[in-house]
Amino acid sequence: MNYETLELRRDGAVIWCTLNRPEALNAMNPQLVTDLRAFLTELASDTEARVVVLRGAGRAFCAGLDLKEGGGAGGGVANGLRGQHRIAEISLMMRRLPQVFVAGVHGAACGGGFMLALASDLRVAGESARMNAAFIKIGLSGCDVGVSYLLPRLIGSSVAAELILTGRFLGAARAEQLGLVSAVVPDDELDAEVQRLVDDLLATTPLGLRLSKECLNASLDMNSMDAVVSMEDRNQILCTQTKDFREGISAFLEKRPAHYQDR
Repeated sequence: MNYETLELRRDGAVIWCTLNRPEALNAMNPQLVTDLRAFLTELASDTEARVVVLRGAGRAFCAGLDLKEGGGAGGGVANGLRGQHRIAEISLMMRRLPQVFVAGVHGAACGGGFMLALASDLRVAGESARMNAAFIKIGLSGCDVGVSYLLPRLIGSSVAAELILTGRFLGAARAEQLGLVSAVVPDDELDAEVQRLVDDLLATTPLGLRLSKECLNASLDMNSMDAVVSMEDRNQILCTQTKDFREGISAFLEKRPAHYQDR
């Protein structure tokens, strides 16, 4: 499909998805929200795509909600809730999808843009990256679009409280120190660093990668180690029944690259 505000490039099992409103720092206007939701819906039935890379065109990743285009209050409670849910559901869709999302963050990643980074499974930052939970800065609650769920689980509740309650910016260096991003590189090396991460992801079996994402996300909400181990056990036995598992063992013993076919 073609999207007005997204630029898509497919490279085998990888889809590079670029938010493409550079004149507005890729802020989320109604069309970008519509396009993101449609793209994520399409991914649900895309059995070939294994990894999705999210990035922003121009000087920023995503500056958050576009307050100049339908970002203000009005329309009543019912309409407001519907509009709120349309944006918030993006983070839920990203977590539920089987593809692994990698965010390549540079420049501003604010508000809804911060959400896109947090909802991704992996994050790599350019040196210019500046992220914040901007909501509280414009008269809203600091807890929005899934950020208050995701952020404490990624960096701990104490620092998450600082960022959510103050709206302070989190620079690339501190984000790496907190473990929020996997690496920080010069902006012009960001795509290459993301590609190295993607290559490692694609060296795994398709089923193993999907089940690993599913288990990691489910583990965040399980209330006991017993429940987590039960899911891990189930997933391992599922994987051992595939031809890809046998191929992986053979490749390891023969000291050669594995050739997986999702079987």
